[in-house]
Amino acid sequence: MIVGLTGGIGSGKTTVLKMFEALGAEIFIADVEAKKIMNTNVELKQQIINLLGKEAYKKNTLNNSYIASQVFENKDKLYALNQLVHPKVKNALITKAKKNQEQIIIYEAAILFESGSYKLCDYVITVVAPLKNRINRIVKRDGVTKKEVLSRVNNQLNDFEKIKKSQFVVKNTNLKTTNQQVLTIFELLVKFLKKKKSS
Repeated sequence: MIVGLTGGIGSGKTTVLKMFEALGAEIFIADVEAKKIMNTNVELKQQIINLLGKEAYKKNTLNNSYIASQVFENKDKLYALNQLVHPKVKNALITKAKKNQEQIIIYEAAILFESGSYKLCDYVITVVAPLKNRINRIVKRDGVTKKEVLSRVNNQLNDFEKIKKSQFVVKNTNLKTTNQQVLTIFELLVKFLKKKKSS
């Protein structure tokens, strides 16, 4: 069973993901898998170089800062890069799901809806948090300005749209209540998985 996990930047997706992992769920992080594939898939490497130039790789490894500088302000390049990478990430997820049919796989992706990969999910969970908290987290974590955080937030689908398309919402304001919500959702997912197996 594939369960999508998404949320705006700084909402606390990683915290929620770790809670699900601690309960026994398998995890699949889109960004981590994408980087792995971008570093190892020879055909994809060449396509990325064709798109962004030789500087996209430094000593045969993904040059993250260069790529970020190329795609952050250029939506066409970002779209083109995503078109190359997302299908391969999708295939890796499908392969993992086939190998782990008895498991709940939490598939964490910031752009779950934008990339269309929510269609692969049996259920979707959106993590939300007050904007003020999100800004503070990102400023602290990434050493960026409030203005830069807001520009990233505005680039993403808003919470209201995400919630409309989700079966579950985790309100991440403090760890204790977040943990309780995750436990409740996990118990429900276990029930759904048992039902799915027996039908």
